[in-house]
Amino acid sequence: MQAAFEEAQKGWDEGGIPIGSVIVHQGRIIGRGHNRRVQNGSPILHGEMDAFENAGRQSAKTYRECTLYTTLSPCPMCSGAILLYGIPRVVIGENQTFMGDEALLLSRGVELTLVNHPGCIELMQRMIREKPELWNEDIGE
Repeated sequence: MQAAFEEAQKGWDEGGIPIGSVIVHQGRIIGRGHNRRVQNGSPILHGEMDAFENAGRQSAKTYRECTLYTTLSPCPMCSGAILLYGIPRVVIGENQTFMGDEALLLSRGVELTLVNHPGCIELMQRMIREKPELWNEDIGE
């Protein structure tokens, strides 16, 4: 989770949305990323999607042996990618700020672990306070 949090901090430091993610296979990070919607002008580069992109092409077997760590509860798009690639375990930094599609993941047999990481919570709350327009853009309000 620390590596995912560091990615979130990197996104914030770049002027973006502070959400980070890493994909771990057999104890080794194979993909890391952070939300780059602002930096790249992208509608899809959420932290999880950036981590998948940076993991590159992996076999289905590899993904079925991975754990994805994300600082914020995965949205429907990212949950879809988790299901598409067969990631069996997701560790979530926090879901107080935003509740993603956890019910879908659970219904499809994905093991979820919520850690309520204080740093993840504070970083998202800081973004909402300091950049409410960015929060509203991403959440669609």
